Amino acid sequence: MRPHTLDEFVGQHHLLSDGKILATSLAQNRLPSLILWGPPGCGKTTLARILADEVNAQFHPLSAVSSGVRDIRDAVSQADDLRQMLQQSTVLFVDEIHRFNKAQQDALLPHVEDGTVILVGATTENPSFEVNSALLSRCKTLVLEALGDAELRTVVDRAMSDSERGLGSRNLQLDDEARGAILHTAEGDARTALNTLELAATAAEQRGETPATITVDDVEEAVQRRVIRYDKAGEEHYNTVSAFIKSLRGSDPDAATYYMVRMLEGGEDPLFVLRRMVIFASEDIGNADPRALRVALDAAESFRFIGMPEGVLPMTQAAVYLACAPKSNTALTTYAAARKDVLEHGNLPLPKQLLNAPTKLHKELGHGRGYKYPHNFSGHYVADEQYLPDKLQGRRYYDPAEADVTSRSDDES
Repeated sequence: MRPHTLDEFVGQHHLLSDGKILATSLAQNRLPSLILWGPPGCGKTTLARILADEVNAQFHPLSAVSSGVRDIRDAVSQADDLRQMLQQSTVLFVDEIHRFNKAQQDALLPHVEDGTVILVGATTENPSFEVNSALLSRCKTLVLEALGDAELRTVVDRAMSDSERGLGSRNLQLDDEARGAILHTAEGDARTALNTLELAATAAEQRGETPATITVDDVEEAVQRRVIRYDKAGEEHYNTVSAFIKSLRGSDPDAATYYMVRMLEGGEDPLFVLRRMVIFASEDIGNADPRALRVALDAAESFRFIGMPEGVLPMTQAAVYLACAPKSNTALTTYAAARKDVLEHGNLPLPKQLLNAPTKLHKELGHGRGYKYPHNFSGHYVADEQYLPDKLQGRRYYDPAEADVTSRSDDES
């Protein structure tokens, strides 16, 4: 099912759409040396093959795992002969280029520089750390993205219908739940999606039905683990995150952790869960425990730093902390009360003593006159100063909950 043309290629629209870097290069019938950096199964090798065809270049693949300097020299020699005899370029594709050592990478340098080969390297690792700077400076680094569900669905459905290269001739059907399970377990990897589909198809055919229908059970058999049924965009998504938040609010760390794991195992974006925890730390805990917000933010930053799977540890730590923390929703109620007056009364005149007086004219107009500087008073507080507009005098937006008061007095003690 490997695509043979750009029309068949799925994904990477940010590189291939009209006006983008690869589309522009191909329109000019030229291809610079490239480093393709992206996760497994996003189409790095396929894209390299198609790009070579698009510019009518010979495609010469090497694997950095099994190739050495001699293989590089042989490839360069063939490329040089091809260029001199047929005036045809060669795309030297190096898969997992980050596995080449410094000497092997250096061996590529002069041939990339003089145009003997167009180097296209593929890597799952950050090339800034894994490819030496001299070689990197002679290549354009392109970041490829994992395929989204819609793109994986295209790949899977195409394999189901294609009679020559896919499963179209095998009288198979794929139910919607099984398709969703394949997309979920693939995690953006087209190769994994196709392998899972093929194994699940074999499992379905063994039941002897006509036509054979691929089910979730077949997908689970193919991947050898239970598929968590979780719709990231539908009702189940909203129900589960609601249960998660209400468990945190209800101070139940066990239920909160359960729903968090259920979301993560169902393929939810961990950063979505972390954003909900940051919001919760202010909305439902607030000043009852100001440290909660810092814990949630630290968990988000830790996750961005270490990623999955270990990133679930700071997430769990934060979820447990938030569930066990004292609760107060005064951040929410205070803002809502103040917003109500702002929307109802508009921009009321400010008390003149609070106005800035940067010029003589401002002072003559009374700006800042009579302002009492709190630090000049006992306790750094002025009891009779007016801060709200005249029409809102006496308004109380902040009504400290018992938890707020208790938390502060505990800290002070």
